[in-house]
Amino acid sequence: MRAAVMQGLHKPLLIETLPDPTPGEGELVVKVGRCGICGSDLHMTEDASYGRSAGDVLGHEFAGEIVAIGKGVEGYRTGELVSVSPLQSCGHCPACLAGDIAWCAQFGLQMGGYAEYALTKPNQCVKLPQALSLADGAIVEPLAVARHGVGLSGIKAGDKVLVLGAGPIGLAVAFWARRAGAARVVLQDVADYQRERALEMGATDFVVDREDPVGASTRALGGLADIVFECVGVPGLIAQAVGQVRARGSIVLLGLCSQPDTFNSFAMLSKEIRLITSAFFTRGEYEASLDVLERGAAEPRALITQTINLAETPDIFESLKHRTHQCKVMIAPAG
Repeated sequence: MRAAVMQGLHKPLLIETLPDPTPGEGELVVKVGRCGICGSDLHMTEDASYGRSAGDVLGHEFAGEIVAIGKGVEGYRTGELVSVSPLQSCGHCPACLAGDIAWCAQFGLQMGGYAEYALTKPNQCVKLPQALSLADGAIVEPLAVARHGVGLSGIKAGDKVLVLGAGPIGLAVAFWARRAGAARVVLQDVADYQRERALEMGATDFVVDREDPVGASTRALGGLADIVFECVGVPGLIAQAVGQVRARGSIVLLGLCSQPDTFNSFAMLSKEIRLITSAFFTRGEYEASLDVLERGAAEPRALITQTINLAETPDIFESLKHRTHQCKVMIAPAG
């Protein structure tokens, strides 16, 4: 099979021919139909703390067709279309049975979507409803990540919400926040590229102001936010969020920041701000994200800005390391 293979840190991906995967006992092989390029994939080729190295095949947001089934797998047939959750687990411990997959002792992150075929397990697969496409199946993962963060926030109808960062996660947070009843959802970024997409996804306003971000968000919200979602992951944004949230409000961290960060703890303490961290999602949240698409929510499809073939992947992947109009680029490895 062909795959876009990591060559090492700070190096572009390279299309290589690798052996086709063969399912062992309890495993499936999926012909990858669509795989999203995630911001964390970009970081994995630049930051050693992510633990990726030469020879790895990235890609954890994918959907496809089951083409081979190993011994002991029940409930699936070849030819079925599935969305693949990247959260690997044993499938039978108390955490797994409760749907809290990320807290399994055998937890891991499935990669391999930048290839024509990927090996996975049945407890990671959710069958795609007939009305949904492979692209729908591939945007479920970022939707579920955002849904988890919104669920942890304690959001209430009528809340004023500020979202920092207009990437796919920030945009998906805006979508879920409006569905949860937020009265105002302001999306704030350092560039204007995603303004129209943000409004389409549910934001009531879009703010760009590098000189006075706190004042700009406060004016747009008509006061300080009840909840601030930090969806970027760069140093300094926690400190900024402290100034943007009301007393006894909440800051939810969804952005992945691998660098040390500092903020004035007294400023946070004196307002009794809740600082909440959010990682991954539950099985129920993944299924609910697929369900919202099946029930007709079209807004999340606005995340997808381009679909490319496997040969185009190395060049497009490198271009995404710089801010552009792109949001979610999908790879069609088998196309």
